[in-house]
Amino acid sequence: MSRPSLLTTFLHHQRHHYTRMSHQPLLDSSTTFPVDRPTSLAAKCWLDDACIVDIDYFVKTLSGIKAKGVRPDLIGSIITHYASKWIPELSDEPPSPVAPESQSPSESATASWLKKRFFIETIVTVLPPENDAVPCSFLLRLLKNANMVGVDSNYREELEKRVAWRLDQATLKELMIPCFSHVRSTLFDVELMLRLVKRFVESDMEGLRSGAGMFKVAKLVDAYLAEVAVDSELALPEFMELAGAVPAQARATDDGLYRAIDTYLKTHMNVTKRERKALCKLIDSQKLSTEASLHAAQNDRLPVRSVIEVLFSEQTKLNSHTDWSRSFSNAKSPNFCLDPHDRCHSSRDITTLQQMEIKKLKENVTKLERQCHLMQSQIDKLSEKKKGFFSWRKLQMSTTLKAMSVEVVDESRLDSGSIGKQTPLKGKQGRTNTQKRWRSSTS
Repeated sequence: MSRPSLLTTFLHHQRHHYTRMSHQPLLDSSTTFPVDRPTSLAAKCWLDDACIVDIDYFVKTLSGIKAKGVRPDLIGSIITHYASKWIPELSDEPPSPVAPESQSPSESATASWLKKRFFIETIVTVLPPENDAVPCSFLLRLLKNANMVGVDSNYREELEKRVAWRLDQATLKELMIPCFSHVRSTLFDVELMLRLVKRFVESDMEGLRSGAGMFKVAKLVDAYLAEVAVDSELALPEFMELAGAVPAQARATDDGLYRAIDTYLKTHMNVTKRERKALCKLIDSQKLSTEASLHAAQNDRLPVRSVIEVLFSEQTKLNSHTDWSRSFSNAKSPNFCLDPHDRCHSSRDITTLQQMEIKKLKENVTKLERQCHLMQSQIDKLSEKKKGFFSWRKLQMSTTLKAMSVEVVDESRLDSGSIGKQTPLKGKQGRTNTQKRWRSSTS
């Protein structure tokens, strides 16, 4: 007795389910296939039976199911279950002790590698055209194994497009895909992550999705940068390009980006001063929290200019918060708090914390001002030394010129024969001489 085909078995399960759930007549083979999903028991029985066959027969059966008008998400679940049975790495559950691959232990590693490559390429070709038919986690695992076995670039590009479309649904653990290239020496495939983020941003800019997913992707990028920053082989241009791939308005806070940059500077000690400045320009000091600002104010790895910007921005936020609290306290508003003692206690705690933060900021600003004054005094001393040297030279030249002029005048007098002439005495000495003459004449 011949075994019924998989398509007939699947249709039988579907007809049995819908006859039991609704009091309608049984579906014949000419009726359009229902669009609802079967029960979990019927689907599991059929899927377990379908996983026994080889991939060629599975593709033919799947094409017949698609022709019956089955929903794309159901087709995606069938493909996911079938692929996870043949390749345990594609499953999100721990592998079973007996897998289909373990049935041929005499198969060589090369044959197994080629078989896996052909299997993945075939799975990519039978994926539904709808982008939301297959979960993003399964696509990422499929992409990881595709890069491992080196599938053709067309299949890899198709997987990257599908993953990029649903990148906001991915997790950090799933995105940590190792780099299987022999050319690059980094631990994780940063270029792959950059391509995925750029594709997602392009689709978001075109208005093909809501803007809520961009905030999730920005958090994923910051967390991914913090993880790959510990890799000593990661170049600075790659790090900055991935950090700048996300628009600035997509980050509600820059704490994650600051953490990633601080980790990179801690690992890469040979970064120049100019590179540090370029790297810190990616951070918006206005988007840092109070904890991150306090950490940045005491961070020796950051440039001085960046530290000053963080301090001034934090001071501005504290001043605006103080002004707002004063205006709120002066305004007459109803008391929404049931217990006034709890409210006063909480406000007192908030005020104490603010005073402590302001005190720390003032101490840091005072240290910076002392350093600035010290540098300014040294500059003034150097300028005074230079001015004193030039003024002394000028004074010496003026005295020399005066002496030369006096000598010239004396020489001119000697030449004119004025040695025998006596000049009348002026002042007090002249008056005494005349008085002496007058006294001697009267006597």
